[in-house]
Amino acid sequence: MDSFRGQGGIQMLLTAEQEAQRLVTDARNLKMARLKQAKDEAERDVALYRSNLEQEFQKKIHETSGSSGSTVKRLEEETEVKIKNLNDSTSRVSPDVVNTLINFGLMGTLTTLRRSLGHHCLRKSSPSPHISKLFDLSQGSLLNVIVSGSFNLQYQSRRTLILESALSESVKLKRLSDSGIVEVNLDRPETKNAIGKDMLRGLKHAFETIDEDESAKVVLVCSSVPKVFCAGADLKERKMMTPSEVKFTVNKLRSMFSLIEALRIPTIAVIEGAALGGGLEMALSCDLRICGEEAKLGLPETGLAIIPGAGGTQRLPRLVGKSVAKELIFTGRKIGGREAMMMGLVNYCVPASEAHLKALEIAREINQKGPIAIRMAKRAINHGIEIDLASGLELEEECYDQTLHTKDRMEGLAAFAEKRKPRYFGE
Repeated sequence: MDSFRGQGGIQMLLTAEQEAQRLVTDARNLKMARLKQAKDEAERDVALYRSNLEQEFQKKIHETSGSSGSTVKRLEEETEVKIKNLNDSTSRVSPDVVNTLINFGLMGTLTTLRRSLGHHCLRKSSPSPHISKLFDLSQGSLLNVIVSGSFNLQYQSRRTLILESALSESVKLKRLSDSGIVEVNLDRPETKNAIGKDMLRGLKHAFETIDEDESAKVVLVCSSVPKVFCAGADLKERKMMTPSEVKFTVNKLRSMFSLIEALRIPTIAVIEGAALGGGLEMALSCDLRICGEEAKLGLPETGLAIIPGAGGTQRLPRLVGKSVAKELIFTGRKIGGREAMMMGLVNYCVPASEAHLKALEIAREINQKGPIAIRMAKRAINHGIEIDLASGLELEEECYDQTLHTKDRMEGLAAFAEKRKPRYFGE
């Protein structure tokens, strides 16, 4: 077999195989843990849905009180059929399906490895032959790397890792270089990024992954779809739901946005185009909001005879004041980027198509600060605003104490004395 020229290429292959084996082992363990977590969540969801069905049945019985016995019996039979179908659909998953899910997750990991190696290895000359990588997923090992032809490779120290969500095609997760800045990209162009069940699962997976990643320091929530951030709930999907299913879905959406708000690290919503309904509620759950001049923001739910149900009635008045929030929610009025900035709804309004650049600029500034200090500042502000001043000052003292005995604090003092930029590691 042809090989790389020199010992450097051989060593790189060995290192690559070891890295692949380690990644696959870690991925298998992680996927098993997540499958168990998903199973537990599914069981809780099923129990809640079953309870909702029974409550709906009791409500219908109450509404039809005085009706004939045949009507009551028909309602009983309909409910029994629904519960039976629910039980059938949530029966024990076969081992083959579990293995398929595990291998699907491992494929994503190996894709990440291939891309990572691709960034490590820059070709000095374009080769005519082909490179083939064969993976055995069942054993979880890198079997072989067959290299045809001769060309030189140059090691690249910095790389870009792409983290892909295996649970949703409508939410993409990626890390920007080695900087600690992570992007969550909404990518459902056919519905203008409307939030359906699939996107909701993808968002949950993405933010849980970020929450577990100690190296993540700042999150940008962006859209891959031109001229739209998020159009809100998927109303076509919502139209097919029963009231209990709608309630269940809205509750999950509200919990999802609370998860974003509770992340330990800063989050920045990058808004170009429409951010309406649930889309604006998602942006409201972020710490900062940057929008382009052509952005359109609003909570139009009252026009559909409902109210914002995923945090809009609570987070909006905390940002812009009670009176302004009432006007926007009562009328469902959409506002532009400039007006949003004037009322304090967004932090910056920049020329159209430049919101992402501005958000990156801010993220990089945050990224240079002490990670522990940023986390403690967010905690002090978020929790302090909900309590009285005396309790808030006690909380501030507690958070300040968390920074006192850190290596980062000593590094900051040393860097100041030596007139250089500090190098923080979150320790």
